[in-house]
Amino acid sequence: MAIRNVLNGKFLNRSSVTGARLMSSWFRNIEQAPKDPILGVTEAFLADQSPNKINVGVGAYRDDNGKPVVLGCVREAEKRIAGNQFMEYLPMGGSLPMVQESLKLAYGENSEFIKDKRIAAVQALSGTGACRLFAAFQQRFHPNSQIYIPVPTWSNHHNIWRDAGVPIKTFRYYHPESKGLDFSGLLEDIKNAPNGSFFLLHACAHNPTGVDPSEEQWQEISSQIKAKGHFPLFDMAYQGFASGNPERDAKAIRIFLDDGHSIGLAQSFAKNMGLYGQRVGCLSLLCEDEKQAVAVKSQLQLISRPMYSNPPLHGALVVSTVLGDPELKKQWLTEVKVMADRIIGMRTALRENLENLGSPLPWNHITNQIGMFCYSGMTPEQVDRLTSEFHIYMTRNGRISMAGINSGNVGYVANAIHEVTKSA
Repeated sequence: MAIRNVLNGKFLNRSSVTGARLMSSWFRNIEQAPKDPILGVTEAFLADQSPNKINVGVGAYRDDNGKPVVLGCVREAEKRIAGNQFMEYLPMGGSLPMVQESLKLAYGENSEFIKDKRIAAVQALSGTGACRLFAAFQQRFHPNSQIYIPVPTWSNHHNIWRDAGVPIKTFRYYHPESKGLDFSGLLEDIKNAPNGSFFLLHACAHNPTGVDPSEEQWQEISSQIKAKGHFPLFDMAYQGFASGNPERDAKAIRIFLDDGHSIGLAQSFAKNMGLYGQRVGCLSLLCEDEKQAVAVKSQLQLISRPMYSNPPLHGALVVSTVLGDPELKKQWLTEVKVMADRIIGMRTALRENLENLGSPLPWNHITNQIGMFCYSGMTPEQVDRLTSEFHIYMTRNGRISMAGINSGNVGYVANAIHEVTKSA
């Protein structure tokens, strides 16, 4: 029996209609995914019509006028590469000049490991892509392993290893009462983990807490991880952006290298070069010798092939141009310090404003912490009040992006925080 399709006047037989119904049911039971806890903040902020709204959940740098910034060295690099390159695919391992400059920045300009070709390294889709590529590598070659992740950590870390099929364990990191590092708990969890476990560490400017170990604490962490035969993977999203000095921000990496570790390193140029949308990063693994490094790199490339095939070109050219030219690199070092210093200045201003308001709470942790994020210690309920009463947006764990604070709104933000915390 034929059935007329009223849209186009054609006749369909009953089997065609049944098939159409079957196809339409394929996605019927799929529920809407929960909103990302970080990106959802921006969505809510954009929907707010209040002229006083402030977004301190944003994970991107803003100047003192609240505007996005493109570094001068980046603009100059763009001028130099404009029209000078074909748009051919990069190799699966990415831009070799970009990778080499990334390694020199992280491991040291005169690193013996670079000279000895012991580092397997590939361009990745920023830090997220570098972590995801490593997670897939871990699952493939250590299928019975697990990853130890700090509590708390960047929320996407959990998604990355979960989707790669790697079991996740946690280790203590943040101490809520002191708003600092739970050093004894951290060491105890390292000691209690099975020998040969994988540990995810933030190289500097820990996200979301802004709490970093001291140099002496890093040395002890390195010693304990080595004693247990664990493998450390560093996520370094803020080199240079944390303190304004890339060498100082790489100190944890250098300590582990001096102690003889094999390490993994996920680098990102989103924050420290303002290349958020270009997705430029690097994944590197320190191997025993050159032969092993060649083998490891070949496997990383093999894993990347079905994921994204080849990394993007433009951002890689920007990074290699900036870091490979002495004058542009000098300009970058100046500009990244300006960004870091503004963040540090806003920490001081926020703390001073809160103390001048007569807050009964201690706020020294604001200036003790480092990097883009401040773990304020506010409860989810207090954060909700900030949003509903003052139109201030942040993640419910109380993480403040210091980039969202400027000289024009720091007083308002401090007053709002004082109002919602003064009875705590």
